[in-house]
Formats: sequence, C-alpha cells, structure tokens
Amino acid sequence: MATAGKVIKCKAAVAWEAGKPLSIEEVEVAPPQAMEVRVKILYTALCHTDVYFWEAKGQTPVFPRILGHEAGGIVESVGEGVTELAPGDHVLPVFTGECKECAHCKSEESNMCDLLRINVDRGVMIGDGKSRFSIKGQPIFHFVGTSTFSEYTVIHVGCLAKINPEAPLDKVCVLSCGISTGLGATLNVAKPVKGSTVAIFGLGAVGLAAMEGARLAGASRIIGVDLNPAKFEQAKKFGCTDFVNPKDHDKPVQEVLIEMTNGGVDRSVECTGNVNAMISAFECVHDGWGVAVLVGVPHREDQFKTHPMNFLNEKTLKGTFFGNYKPRTDLPNVVEMYMKKELEVEKFITHSVPFSEINTAFDLMLKGEGLRCIMRMEG
Repeated sequence: MATAGKVIKCKAAVAWEAGKPLSIEEVEVAPPQAMEVRVKILYTALCHTDVYFWEAKGQTPVFPRILGHEAGGIVESVGEGVTELAPGDHVLPVFTGECKECAHCKSEESNMCDLLRINVDRGVMIGDGKSRFSIKGQPIFHFVGTSTFSEYTVIHVGCLAKINPEAPLDKVCVLSCGISTGLGATLNVAKPVKGSTVAIFGLGAVGLAAMEGARLAGASRIIGVDLNPAKFEQAKKFGCTDFVNPKDHDKPVQEVLIEMTNGGVDRSVECTGNVNAMISAFECVHDGWGVAVLVGVPHREDQFKTHPMNFLNEKTLKGTFFGNYKPRTDLPNVVEMYMKKELEVEKFITHSVPFSEINTAFDLMLKGEGLRCIMRMEG
C-alpha cells in the first residue's frame, strides 16, 4: 500500500487520565518494525477489561494510553521478518500471543506463550521498548499489545490471528477476547458430554459464551447462577434452562444446586472473579466426575479455602486462560464455527455506535446495559 514505510496520521480515542472520558485525537502511527504488523482497524468492541484499566483502581496506572483489544481489521503493512501475513489479510488482534517457538507454544496443553503472554503494565512494543503512537512528539502508550481504539495500530505478528476474509469483521471481532474465553472454558476445559448438566456462574458476556459452549456440547440442563434476575430472560437465548439467584436462598448456593441435580452438576464454569462464587462453583459439582473451571479474574489479594475431602471425593478444579485457545492456531477455527452457523455470535452484539461516540459504549457498560457494543471506525 502507498502508506507502507510512512507515518500514518489517523484518529484514535486517547485515555489521558484514569476515569476521564476518552478524547478523539489525531495521532501519528509509526511504521511496523521487525516482527510487527500495522493494521487498519475496521471494527472494535468494548470489553470490561478496557473499562477496568481505564478506571485504574486496582493496578498500575499507565497514561496517556490507547485502550482497546477486541477488534477486527485488515493488514496495512508488515515489518521485517513477517512472513505469515501480507497487506490485505483479515486479522483479529489478541491480547495474548503465540510465538510458536517457546515451550508453551510447542506444548499441546498450553496457550501461555512465554514471549507474548498478556502484560497489562507494558505500554510499549516488545522489540525496542518504544511506543508506535505519538501526538506532537509525545509518546502515547499501548495497551496489552493491541490498542484497537485507533484507526491504525501496530501489533506483534504473534498477536494476530489470520482469519477467513469472507467472515464479517463487524461480527467476528467479538471473538478476539471475551466470547472465545467463555466458549473455550466450556468446550476445551470443562468438556461436558452430551446430555450433561452444567452450571454457569455469572451471566455477563463471558458467562453467556460459556453457556453457548454448553449448548453446543449438547448439555441437557444448563443452570445460570447470577444475582441479577433480569439476566435470566437473555440467558434463555444461550440455552439456559434453569436460573438460580443465590439471594433467594438462605443456604449456600452450592447446596441448592446439589439438591436440584440429585448430587451435583457434571460441570460448572465460574465467570465472575468473586472468590465465593469460585468456592460454590467447585463445591457444587458431583463427586466422582464433576469438573469446575475458573475463568473470572480475582482481586490480587484474594484467596479461598475448601475442604481437601472435596478433591479426595474426585471433584476436579481447573483454571483457564483465554479458553485454552492458542491465538494464531485456534482462533481461525472458532471463526469457522461461526461461518458454519454452529456458533451464534450476533446475539452477543447488543449495541452499535460510530467510533466518535466511544464514550457512549463506556456509559452502557458502566450501567450494565447490553453485552457487547461494536464501534464502527468509518462513518
């Protein structure tokens, strides 16, 4: 493309300080360096993680910063050494990566790349420790290696999944983070068999994606657990057959679920990050074969305790990161699940706004309205 090797001026939504509305600015985006790719973002979505680091209440504040990590785009140009991608390729940026060289990438059991694993504090590129964004000479920091709240961004090649160019980017962009995390937690880690009973704790976008996984796996009973009864109606679209609100009961919710299911659920997936929900999710599974999977991210100091007899009674507790999907190897196949009409992505997309109205998307998420809001970069 004519812009290759040159600085591109474009619009980006900049977070200048914690909790203040994002500001649409003209930024300069430098060309990609070795093993980097410059991507034209067409659609980006807002995920709770963006809001969490924008609020910067529980972690190191890094500002000014361009947030955003759920998106779809097209390769504009590639840096030295990049052979797997070419200008025009359709890609999903991912907050974690796959270098394909480290022990984790070579293991069939792990997706936790040594080189490109998520780093929330780093605001620069891994190659030279510098930012590719600037405004009038002032560097603007990156976010989780993606920074998709910009019309153009620079990303390490290992954090880009090349996907089917026929796939509509305004739909599959949501597969680059939360939806795949929940879906994979069920399909790759919990692995419910057909006809099994599954409990999902937390019915936000990730929880509903875990529920979608249970529906795809052929679970006969899917129990949604949430403190907000209004979420049951929406959850029915994702296969929810029963709803339990822990506040409606005067005993621990795990006991309620054990009674409902004649001894416990076959699989549970915890998507809240609340340690009490984690204990409940583990203790509600059936002895002998029950498996609980933790997805939600806890606070730094959190700990939980459970009786060791739960393990000796053959209940299994597992954790997962990004649904155990390897970004470059596995995400293209998740996109194909959508293309084959197995996975329904549209029901996760509840709002759509032009990029200039990005603060509206933040307001919707802060109010807890909807699941995913897609922002269109052009027009």
